[in-house]
Amino acid sequence: MTQPDLTSIKALLDDRVEKYNQPDFIPNDPVSIPHRFTKKQDIEISGFFAAILAWGQRKTIINNCLKLMDLMDNAPHEFILYHQEQDLTRFLGFKHRTFNDTDLLYLLHFFRWYYSQYDSLETAFTGNQLKLQTQQARLEHFHNLVFSLEDAPQRTRKHVATPARKSACKRLNMYLRWMVRQDKGGVDFGIWEQMPMRDLICPCDVHVERVARRLGLITRTGMDWLTAEELTAHLRVFDPADPVKYDYALFGLGVEEKF
Repeated sequence: MTQPDLTSIKALLDDRVEKYNQPDFIPNDPVSIPHRFTKKQDIEISGFFAAILAWGQRKTIINNCLKLMDLMDNAPHEFILYHQEQDLTRFLGFKHRTFNDTDLLYLLHFFRWYYSQYDSLETAFTGNQLKLQTQQARLEHFHNLVFSLEDAPQRTRKHVATPARKSACKRLNMYLRWMVRQDKGGVDFGIWEQMPMRDLICPCDVHVERVARRLGLITRTGMDWLTAEELTAHLRVFDPADPVKYDYALFGLGVEEKF
């Protein structure tokens, strides 16, 4: 097997990052949901739900996220902190694929508990005083924290992935890209500062995986956490400080160009 030409691959990916990492990317992507807000906590909450629901057709994802934001009076942080018990009935019957009202109501309960104590969701990943040093540790901590409350539904755990179950954590890694990456592209928000961009792990959906395998950036069989780490390690060769910017290139090549 011939070794991939890393210089040519880097040139291709750098070109596609420039092409796709710009405002025209936003309207047809779930990231358009948090872009409807300016308040930090609204961006965090709406972004979280947009990421968690991000599987299936993008149009359906966006429509269901818009519906969810409307149910929160288009002020998610304020709604979470100040809603009354009777306000929760409006969420009954909400569904996106296998995500249903049981999952949604528990996550709203968690967010109310959390934002009653903390200003930003970032510390739910970084561990506040724990100073967690790896993305694996941060994602595992987040999962454990989300389901630390009494009566957390077992069924909801599948919607908040964790490397502890060997998941590639595609949707959460995408969410962290949105919150952490700082550049001039205008797509990612860069509102979190405790987590270095260099630590981010590339979100691995089917399009990213397919293109990465064709380029020789993934050699492991299957798609799990170690595979996501392998891909990201290769991307760090191209840009050690900001490896997940290449998510744009791999995704764009897969979806828009059918590479």
